[in-house]
Amino acid sequence: MAENSDAAKAPVSTPAEPVVTDDGPAAKRVKLDSTHHAPASGDSRNKKKDDASPTKQEADNEDGQRQNDTRKGLAPIKKEYESQQISNEEKWNGTENEREPLLIRSRFLVEMASQRQVADDDAAEGRSEQLGGDARDAKDADGSKPQKGKRKKQKGQNTERSFGRFDDDLRLCNSRAYSPEFSPKECRYGDKCRLLHDLRKYLDEGRRDDVETFGGKCPVFEKYGECRSGWKCRFVRSHMQEVEREDGRKELVLQGRSEDGQDDGGESRPDVGNVVPMSVKIELNRKRTDFSKADSYIKWLNKEAQMSDNFNNHRQKDQTKEESMEEMRAQFVDPPFKASEKRRLYFGPETPVLAPLTTQGNLPFRRLCVELGAQLTYSEMALGLPLLQGTNADWALMKAHETELQPPRVSPPTTGNGNSTVPVFDNGGYDHARDIRFGAQISASQPWVAVKAADALSRFCPQLRLIDLNCGCPIDMVYKSGGGSALLDSHGKLERMIRGMNAVSGEVPVTAKIRTGVRQNRPTAWQVMNKLAFGGREHRERLGAPGCAAITLHGRSREQRYTKRADWGFIAESAALVKTYNEELARLTDTAAEPDPRTQPSAGRLFFIGNGDCYSHVDYQNHIDEARVDSVMVGRGALIKPWLFEEIEKGQYLDKSASERLTYIEKFVRYGLEAWGSDELGIGFTRRFLLEWLSFSHRYIPVGLLEHLPPNLNDRPPAYRGRNDLETLLASDNYLDWIKISEMFLGPVHPGFKFQPKHKSNAYETEG
Repeated sequence: MAENSDAAKAPVSTPAEPVVTDDGPAAKRVKLDSTHHAPASGDSRNKKKDDASPTKQEADNEDGQRQNDTRKGLAPIKKEYESQQISNEEKWNGTENEREPLLIRSRFLVEMASQRQVADDDAAEGRSEQLGGDARDAKDADGSKPQKGKRKKQKGQNTERSFGRFDDDLRLCNSRAYSPEFSPKECRYGDKCRLLHDLRKYLDEGRRDDVETFGGKCPVFEKYGECRSGWKCRFVRSHMQEVEREDGRKELVLQGRSEDGQDDGGESRPDVGNVVPMSVKIELNRKRTDFSKADSYIKWLNKEAQMSDNFNNHRQKDQTKEESMEEMRAQFVDPPFKASEKRRLYFGPETPVLAPLTTQGNLPFRRLCVELGAQLTYSEMALGLPLLQGTNADWALMKAHETELQPPRVSPPTTGNGNSTVPVFDNGGYDHARDIRFGAQISASQPWVAVKAADALSRFCPQLRLIDLNCGCPIDMVYKSGGGSALLDSHGKLERMIRGMNAVSGEVPVTAKIRTGVRQNRPTAWQVMNKLAFGGREHRERLGAPGCAAITLHGRSREQRYTKRADWGFIAESAALVKTYNEELARLTDTAAEPDPRTQPSAGRLFFIGNGDCYSHVDYQNHIDEARVDSVMVGRGALIKPWLFEEIEKGQYLDKSASERLTYIEKFVRYGLEAWGSDELGIGFTRRFLLEWLSFSHRYIPVGLLEHLPPNLNDRPPAYRGRNDLETLLASDNYLDWIKISEMFLGPVHPGFKFQPKHKSNAYETEG
């Protein structure tokens, strides 16, 4: 690997022609040779350096400056691409010097509206007011009128972010939203209904004009042959018609819908799994769901917790270990039932994992990543208590696209027999045909919440690979409630959570995601891993292991956040520790004291996944080879360049053109409209989550612009120009430019829409 690492750091030769043009190939692949630059021709690798190349002293001076920049946290941009900041007025008026015309295909062109005055970054919330926002936009979060010159200070983790409003001017009643104009269907609220029932008035006055992107055709209707947004669709004129009836009247009808206009609320989409019926959520909300099985186990867990406390208290009173254990054995009560044997898991070098990303890890983004090579995905973190309360928002996080419900692509060692080969897995019994890509992640602060949430998920979401307990979330709200990374200091409670979840989750395996610890100078991950692998001392002989099938370790503490790089040295030491765990589990399996397989992870094997700062295929392979992890989980790297999974699969850098990157944005928009709808609300949600993604993706620096490879995730670029105007636009850190990009596909922004970047410079600052 040392040879590959040196090769990866070699400078990339600068081509004579532009590396990327919008009407050229979709992507230029850059694969670095182990000792040389990529040759221009087959014989050029033996030629001497050109006379125009810099002398060694000049090169050393320049390299020294570059290294200084790198130490400051600056990305090593090639000198010819460095630039002063370009003002937005110059960008949109085209007045800057030495700029090429914007090369965007006709389907991506929009009116640039250069006359629109650009607000400064501190006035992000003022955009809605400039475009005709209502009176509510002029108030602070507490409802009071803002004082002149006053700036509202943000608190906590963006606790006061607001996205304004983006709905219709006149709200159409749902009794008319999917029905033909002359439908006899009546509103159940009768004369008391305050919503609009006049369909023609709604189309003429109650909504904004149709969106003209995508050729004015509804992407959802084009995909499914019907549109679930009905008359509220912003592309509705592409799938409606006026039909003349026998009595001479002309009726407006929707294409692709039945005459009765029935709608199931999107619960029967053929390409989405884990859609929980509203009736189930209502039963949960009204506390009518039967949790008797979970309740009995929770009651037993509480008694076990009391016994453990007594055991520890007696030890503090100088009672011998043998005496304490003997007393516990006398009080021991069998659990009410044992866990079911779990479906086998597999993690390998060929299964890169997309991390459970809050906000950004939505279904459209996961779908895009799977298309680009992600083999395993997780839901956004759902809170356990809202799940038990039947909250729509948290149950919606469990929805998975059909591409996530397919088995991952695996390539384990095979054994041949004639013309056929059979995969050989370390954990016997793995059934690849039954495996899927998608798993759920939850957070809980109390064992009863975690146990009941796992019970509900395994019953109501039949298509889950695993249920992961988040033990690393650093958010104050979660941490202060006792969940997330707070569990790293509550080992006994964490063990009870995993043991209880494993007992009620049926055949669905249970896993955990942890950090190095809460405080930077006090790692506790090894103690946590020991508990997850074997259980506490007082439980090992009687109950066996808790049943954790896999552990993911993020190489940072809660206190550290993203201020420093992930500690892969610590992850490597942890992987070695897991190896000893697996050897011990294998030893126990071969003896008379063979443990109960129902409490063991994946037939006796504990998988270990590393997480943190993976931004290239070089990083990925280094972590696999040097840290000896089973697989690597990718988070921010995938947000910045989702094709990272494609690079990992191909083992080379892919220098994506600006046009191809824009195509990925178009795909995200299409997937968003399919997931959230093509009405005003659906477009608003799609725009919002697109902007959230662009707040990360603009940080991507094309590899053709870098002096050195591999790129560093934490390096920030100096001001630079792209190889064409579109590439420069995609690199803009101005949120107004991101909104312009969204308007290329979603049309003009709603007058009431607001957006403020969630992640500003906190995770992007250079270290002092």
